[in-house]
Formats: sequence, structure tokens, C-alpha cells
Amino acid sequence: MNRRIEPKPGQESVWDYPRPPRLEETPKPIQIIFNGITIADTRRGQRVLETSHPPVYYLPPEDIKMEYLVKSAQGSFCEWKGRAIYYTVVVGDKQATNAAWAYPTPTPTFAPIKDYLAFYAHLMDACYVDGEQVQPQPGNFYGGWVTKDIVGPFKGGAGTWGW
Repeated sequence: MNRRIEPKPGQESVWDYPRPPRLEETPKPIQIIFNGITIADTRRGQRVLETSHPPVYYLPPEDIKMEYLVKSAQGSFCEWKGRAIYYTVVVGDKQATNAAWAYPTPTPTFAPIKDYLAFYAHLMDACYVDGEQVQPQPGNFYGGWVTKDIVGPFKGGAGTWGW
């Protein structure tokens, strides 16, 4: 494992996040842009915080333009949250396959994110937290969003799968 980066004032280290992961509300404004359309805009997000991972942001469906999302056949299972379903984002002539996911029947600990959606930042044109454009978690497998408020190193890139 790479050495933990010491956070500066106002920052969090992903190495201080718990395992199993913790869920917390965030009042920070979150926006997602795809093909020139703001498909999500909320101040009612939830963050999942897990050791070595940037936060994954889950957004309420009421604050997402669901008409741009099409449920796909993709599914997955998380030992902490349960079974996930996936959505393809389609805006005009552009689409991002399996770009968002949700937990329709999450485990009791994660009940507050029932039907909330998370998005892969690398598949969207831009994702913002508190006005800052996020960077996708390295590796494009996990859905964490990297902002200036967090430090790593982050799981997901080459050589980190054993962390």
C-alpha cells in the first residue's frame, strides 16, 4: 500500500473512512451534466464513505431527470448494500451504458439510499460537488468522486486491488 497522505485543514483522508462503510447526508450542491443537459441537481445527496475509496454520492430520484435514464439488464452485488440495478443515460444522440446504479432493496444499514442513484463520473460530461468538477476514482471500476476535500492514495488504480 502507498503511504497515507496527511490531510490538510478542511480535508479528509480516505484512510480515516470506516470499513464496513458509513452513510452520511451531504448538503453540498451536486450537479451532473450529460450531452449539455443537467440531468441531476440536488442538495439532498448521501455519501458512502469506505476505507481507501473516494466518496460515492447517491442522489434522490426526485432530483434527477429520470426521463433520460433507461434501466439496463446489468446488475451487481455489494456485500454492504445489497443487489444493484443499472441505468443507461440517454440524452439526444449520446448515451452512456450502465452509467448509473441504484439499490431498490438495500440492506437495513443503507435503507436511506433506497432508489437513490449514483453515477460513474468518467461516463458523464461533468459532475460537480459544491461547484468543483470532480475527478473519477482511478480505475473506472468503483464509482468514487475525487475532490480537493479528500486525499488518498485511492484504491482503484493499477496495483491497488489487494488493498
